[in-house]
Amino acid sequence: MMRLCLMAMLAIGSLTSQAQNYPTKTIRIVEPAGPGSAVDTAVRDILPTLNEGFGQQVFIDNKPGGNSLIGAREVVRAPADGYTIFHGNINNALNDLSTNVNNNCCRLGDTLIPVTRLFSTPLVLVINPNVKARTLKEFMAMAKSQPDTLTYASGGGGSITQLLGELVKVKAGVSIQEVPYKAIGAELPDVMAGHVNAAYLAPVVVAQLIKSGKLIALGIASPKRLAILSDVPTFAEAGLPNVEAAGWNGIFLPAGTPAPIVNRVFTEFTKALSTPAAKAHGAEMGYEYSSESPEEFALFIKSEINKWGQVVKDAKIKLE
Repeated sequence: MMRLCLMAMLAIGSLTSQAQNYPTKTIRIVEPAGPGSAVDTAVRDILPTLNEGFGQQVFIDNKPGGNSLIGAREVVRAPADGYTIFHGNINNALNDLSTNVNNNCCRLGDTLIPVTRLFSTPLVLVINPNVKARTLKEFMAMAKSQPDTLTYASGGGGSITQLLGELVKVKAGVSIQEVPYKAIGAELPDVMAGHVNAAYLAPVVVAQLIKSGKLIALGIASPKRLAILSDVPTFAEAGLPNVEAAGWNGIFLPAGTPAPIVNRVFTEFTKALSTPAAKAHGAEMGYEYSSESPEEFALFIKSEINKWGQVVKDAKIKLE
């Protein structure tokens, strides 16, 4: 018993020492979205500030796929020492609504500790210019007159883009076929090529494409218009009220990470988002930055799960 107690004390002492000296080597941020996606570029923009704050190199390791589960699994399996950080997003929270037991590995607030939310951005409905509609009402009228003829792209089962697409169908009383993709942002080339009619994407990804006429914006799932797309109406303004959805993302660490390390990660990401340059860039991109504490972020995640869980029930969506 004395030997066990001594070993436990040594282990605690070692963890305390590691936490006090953290970090002493390169830090990896696992990104469950592809390079160039909105969430990926948002973190890349603050890497120089993070490098300076941590005093170590911080790099992004893209692990897209599985509705953001592939990246989450990698982080859950990593040591809880602060050197593997997860840049999770709303899809990871929505995975907790799934009945698939394989998703239980990566539950937010359980195996992945919430640290802080980075930013939120409402989604915008865009269509290929070849679609003979220029307003949301015209698009929904087409969908009603031609059931299951029009298509919309989603990030896969349980993704925010799927749930928003299904919410729109329920609210408008239309039938539009879903075309699922394997990762966030993977659908953009096919929407532009006309292989799929519509998609729900982040404003920063499509703003220039809309302005150049390569895509047509029909509405933003937000309570107010965005400066980055000031000419695009909200869904309510376009004739479809009570349709709001934002993609959000935040920082997580493996369960068991010492509190001092969690606090240090929280501090450095909060500082990186609070610089004048970051704030100006966020406004330009249509981002709403946040600096929630781990406790506040955990409560926000629970509210999102409850909200979209009701949509899953109302739309009779089967998540596996």
